Amino acid sequence: MAKNKEFKLFFGSGIIEEEIQIETRYHRPTLQLLYFLDGEAAGTRQIRFCYYNLEGRFQRSPLLASGEDLRRLKEISSDSPQLQKLLGWD
Repeated sequence: MAKNKEFKLFFGSGIIEEEIQIETRYHRPTLQLLYFLDGEAAGTRQIRFCYYNLEGRFQRSPLLASGEDLRRLKEISSDSPQLQKLLGWD
């Protein structure tokens, strides 16, 4: 990722340090490493399991992913070493 995206949640805000995403027939399953800069979560990292629709808009409902989707995400995770480590994919 060239430039870090920002995020805001009710308990803190910060940047997306790493992101991996694939495209499926229905949506774009995405894993994001969130680094909190502000709020009660400041200084922590968390993984967000989310998805975007096929037009690229972030969706606020649960991520549904098949075993094949997870395998594909793992395959492309080499540029996301922190995500790999937290997920046990290293």
